[in-house]
Amino acid sequence: MNATLTAIRRYPVKGMSGQDLPATDLTAGQAIPLDRRYGLLHGPAALDTETEGWRLPSDFFTLDRTEKLAALQTEFDEATRALIIRRGGRQVSRGRLDQPMGRTLLEQFFAAYLAGIVPGMPRLIEAQHGAFGNSEEPSVTLLNLASLRDLEERIAKQPVDPRRMRANLLVDGIDPWAERGWIGRTLTVGDATLEVVEALDCTPGNDVNPDSGVADLSLPNILERGLGHSQILLRARVIGGGRIAVGDPVTPLE
Repeated sequence: MNATLTAIRRYPVKGMSGQDLPATDLTAGQAIPLDRRYGLLHGPAALDTETEGWRLPSDFFTLDRTEKLAALQTEFDEATRALIIRRGGRQVSRGRLDQPMGRTLLEQFFAAYLAGIVPGMPRLIEAQHGAFGNSEEPSVTLLNLASLRDLEERIAKQPVDPRRMRANLLVDGIDPWAERGWIGRTLTVGDATLEVVEALDCTPGNDVNPDSGVADLSLPNILERGLGHSQILLRARVIGGGRIAVGDPVTPLE
C-alpha cells in the first residue's frame, strides 16, 4: 500500500485554528513555515520580557487547559500578518501581529474572553527562531488517517475529528498503525526528507471538540484501554528541505 499526503496544516498561533495549505516549502531543521510562529503567554510568563527563544508549552494559553479557545475561529493573513478572530461566524477582533497596536487590540480581546482563567494581561509574542512547538527541536507532526478511523470504529466507537490531533501532515493509504514502523526511519515526502523521531502521547488538548470548545472525549484513556498506549501522532525532523504538496507520495526509505 502506498501512503499519500492528503493535507498540510499549520497553526500560526499556538493553541488556535489551523490553516490548510495546498503546498509549502520545508527547510532542514525547521518546522512548517509560520507554524506555531506566535503564542499567547499568560500569568508570570507574560511579564517575562527577558526570555528569548523557545518557551515551555505551559507558558502559553493552549487547548490543554483552555478549551474555550477552540470555540474561536482564527484566520491568519500571511501577507499582512493580520489575525482575524471570529466567534459563531461573526468577527470579534482583528489585529496585525507585526505591529504593537495590532497586538494590543488582540491582547485586550483575549483578556476579556479568557477573564478569570489566569490573572494578568495576556501577551502575544513571536518566535524569533524556530517555533513554539511542544518540543524545543523544530518538528513536524504526522497523522495516519487509517489509524484514526480504526480508533473511531473499533476503539472509541464514535467519530473523532482529525482536527483534534492538530497534526501538520495527514497521511492516508496505508494500514492502521503501520506508521509506528516508521519510528527511527527516514521518509521522503514530495521533495523533502524527514526523520521520524518518536511517537507522541495524546494530551488533554486532543480531547477538545474543535467546534464546541468542550472536552468531550478522553482520548488518552480510550487509547490506553484499547491499545495499551496513548500514541497516535508521530514527530519528525526535517533533514532535507524541499517542496511538498497535497497528493505527494510518502515513502519510507530502506
